[in-house]
Amino acid sequence: MLRINDRISIEDWEITEQFIRASGPGGQNVNKVSSAVELRFEAERSPNLPQPVKTRLRKLAGRRWTKEGALVLQVDETRSQVRNREIARERLADLIQRACEKPKRRIPTRPTLGSKRRRLESKKQRGEVKNLRGKIDPAP
Repeated sequence: MLRINDRISIEDWEITEQFIRASGPGGQNVNKVSSAVELRFEAERSPNLPQPVKTRLRKLAGRRWTKEGALVLQVDETRSQVRNREIARERLADLIQRACEKPKRRIPTRPTLGSKRRRLESKKQRGEVKNLRGKIDPAP
């Protein structure tokens, strides 16, 4: 069981881990040992996550969210399989923790009178500069 906070905990049956061969440098170790971990969390079917948290999690996950509603994390940072597994679980917990935070509602502000005046004054100056670029009448 993976505890996220005092209300949310993820059961073991919701998470599947598959160990794969890591890419990159490492010599024979990379070719022989499956040290990278691919953690799959069935978020859409999870009874422990409220719907608003699932929606925010989908947005935070981005490309890591599958069409079936699963969150897939791939970690191959260290040579140790156990450490990669710990990192993947920490990342999952952190992602769900961030999804639990309700975003602050934006209150639109109105421009001040001074800012309106400054904007109109700069537009007027710019217009005058462009007006001076016109054709010059030959003096009679």
